[in-house]
Amino acid sequence: MDVPHPIPEPLSELIAARFRVLADPMRIRLLDLLRDGEQSVGELTMVLGTSQQNASKHLGVLYQAGLVSRTKDGTFVRYAIADPSVFALCESVCGGIQRQIHDLDQILTGGTA
Repeated sequence: MDVPHPIPEPLSELIAARFRVLADPMRIRLLDLLRDGEQSVGELTMVLGTSQQNASKHLGVLYQAGLVSRTKDGTFVRYAIADPSVFALCESVCGGIQRQIHDLDQILTGGTA
């Protein structure tokens, strides 16, 4: 998809909203765990060492944003990735962080960036 340039204000608002959803470390960790497949809130809280209430709150935000889906499984709710494009964004950001670290290392060790 080609993004119009300059970005229209309504589109910039939608983009900013997506970034706000992803701007929490717990949500990033939840998405990363769901990369391996569908999981219940209980399974996620056990791995993350957080409360069920905290995980549910963050999963609710991810669900409202359309990044995860949820299905009822008896008394459990299971979550899965609904928008796998989020991983391309995360990988792009990680690549930028790696370049920053490399450049900083070159500066600190006297090499060239």
